Amino acid sequence: MPRSVNSVASRARRKRVLKLAKGYWGRRKNVWTVSKNAVEKGLTYAYRDRKAKKREFRKLWIQRINAGAREHGMSYSQLMGKIGKSGVELNRKVLADLAMNHPEAFKAVVDKVK
Repeated sequence: MPRSVNSVASRARRKRVLKLAKGYWGRRKNVWTVSKNAVEKGLTYAYRDRKAKKREFRKLWIQRINAGAREHGMSYSQLMGKIGKSGVELNRKVLADLAMNHPEAFKAVVDKVK
C-alpha cells in the first residue's frame, strides 16, 4: 500500500505560520523550522504582554491620580478611600484623565470628597 501524506494540510499549516512570520528578518521569515520557533515565541510574548499592558496602564493611572491629589493636599490612598466612602462612581482611568487634562474638574471631585 502506498504511503499517504496529506500534503495539502501540511502546506496550509506551514503557509499559516509563514504568513505570521511576514516582516521578520533573515531566515526567520522564510525557513520553516526557524520561522515556526520565531512565531511561537512571538505569540507567547503577545499573550504575556496583553496581560502586562493592563498592569502598566493601571500603574500609570495611579501615578497621575497621586500627582493630582498631592496638588490638593491629599495622598493617593486618602483620596481613593474618601472616593469609595462618598460613593463617587469614577474609576482610575477617568480620574487619571481628569487629573491630567481637566484639572478644574478633578479639583471639583477632590472638593466633593473632602
